[in-house]
Amino acid sequence: MYRRILVPVDMSQKDRAAPMLGIAKTVGGEGAKITLVSVIEDVPSYVMVQLPEDVIEEAKKDAAEELRAIASAAGIDADIKVGHGRAHTAILSCAEEIGSDLIVIASHRPGLQDYLIGSTAARVVRHANCAVLVTR
Repeated sequence: MYRRILVPVDMSQKDRAAPMLGIAKTVGGEGAKITLVSVIEDVPSYVMVQLPEDVIEEAKKDAAEELRAIASAAGIDADIKVGHGRAHTAILSCAEEIGSDLIVIASHRPGLQDYLIGSTAARVVRHANCAVLVTR
């Protein structure tokens, strides 16, 4: 059984969170600590100068509220984290920070772009220091 499980949630695909949380609950059992994380992607600097100063902080607060709602709907008392930057880097950093022994991450059907540059899930699988379970 896994004790510390990280579940990254892409806020543009929130519907994939419930199946991932179901898997996390199953493989973790009663004593597992589940952490939900979402990452606010970097915005190019030429765009940032046109946006209000607190736009990133507001996006983080909104994402945290959404993650709490997702956890509540799943009946899970989960820790909530919201990162900023490149998704795979922030996910891996969070996994190290919490001492995760499993990451449950969703993947989509790969397109041509994914074969050329790789998806977030693929990068997490390649660089994680713990087990990674990929769902589709």
